[in-house]
Amino acid sequence: MEPRYRWVVVVAGGLMGCVAMGALFALPVVLQSMDKATGWGAAGIGSAMTFAFLAMAVTSMVWGGLSDRFGARPVVLVGAGLFAASLWAAGQAQTLWQFQVIFGLCAGGAVAAFFAPMMSTVTGWFTTNRGLAVSLVSAGMGLAPVTMSPLAAKLIESQDWRGVFTTMALIVAVITLPAALFLRRPPAQTAAPTEDAPPETMTVREAVTSAPFLTLVLTNFFCCATHAGPIFHTVSYAQLCGLSVMAAVSIYSVEGVAGMFGRLGFGLMGDRWGAKRVLATGLMAQAIGAAAYAFAGSLWQFYAVGALFGFIYAGIMPLYAVLIRENFPMRIMGTLMGGTGMAGSLGMASGPWLGGWIYDTTGGYGAMYATCFVFGLAAFAIMMTFRPFPKREMSAHPAE
Repeated sequence: MEPRYRWVVVVAGGLMGCVAMGALFALPVVLQSMDKATGWGAAGIGSAMTFAFLAMAVTSMVWGGLSDRFGARPVVLVGAGLFAASLWAAGQAQTLWQFQVIFGLCAGGAVAAFFAPMMSTVTGWFTTNRGLAVSLVSAGMGLAPVTMSPLAAKLIESQDWRGVFTTMALIVAVITLPAALFLRRPPAQTAAPTEDAPPETMTVREAVTSAPFLTLVLTNFFCCATHAGPIFHTVSYAQLCGLSVMAAVSIYSVEGVAGMFGRLGFGLMGDRWGAKRVLATGLMAQAIGAAAYAFAGSLWQFYAVGALFGFIYAGIMPLYAVLIRENFPMRIMGTLMGGTGMAGSLGMASGPWLGGWIYDTTGGYGAMYATCFVFGLAAFAIMMTFRPFPKREMSAHPAE
């Protein structure tokens, strides 16, 4: 029997992911208010999120490598403290460039400490139900639109954007620092290796230059580029369609609820039918869902598209971690998940800036949704080329 404590790690990871992702995505909620108060412009403010994702890309492998060496607990503790401090400092910024540096580079670089270390730790604790476990941690992140985004919308009604970031910093510190103490290294695998086991002698260099890893990296880049624009700009787009800020933010909540079901559903499907097959199917569906936003106008239409899109994009993301764990040795999991996280962050970085530029140039978001559709098709095409290592070199679905 596997240790029961593994589920404590899942709960801690999900809770921290919810708070961290929710605090980061308070920016799209307060974007319109920030623009009115500062005159910095949608593209300028949105660029801070672009810088955040670029910083996440740069630091993901660093945090992941540190967790391989020291374990997730100290790495996440340091990252949580830096993230809370950066959010507070971002609320004190007096100029656009100060905000972009503090929120973009500092907060973005710090928040990456939550993801690769947590995911690598969770996959190490599970040999059965791995897809479900990773999906549950990801589902915690999916709760952010249902909890943190409405909170940010409520706060912006009674205080300015600076107060919102100060409150978010306090919430991050109070919740994530204690939760990180529950993270433990996964127990050592005592079973004798089989001919199907991942090659434990594989080096980081061999892994990151292998065809399976590079395919996952490219797929994740275009996958995240597909949903980055819709995630960041849909609140603003809905407001342009005549919805109030609270109604627009409620679309996030619909996406979040649907995303929780999507993460669980895709995790179970991945355990049953294989992560590659389910991921490829989801990528095609995600492209269609992104394009569908361009045809929404009323609140209920936004809800329908948001439910579909949230179910799909949230559901497919945990499958990357499952594929990495199935194909590479546990001792370098943090580094490799940081690598795919880097690619995903670069893809996410395109959305805030690209959407803001398209809006400032065209006065609308139609071209952004069309571009995201093309990105989605590219992700699907690349994933179809994925080939795992030959059977003698790979881990053959330990859950089965």
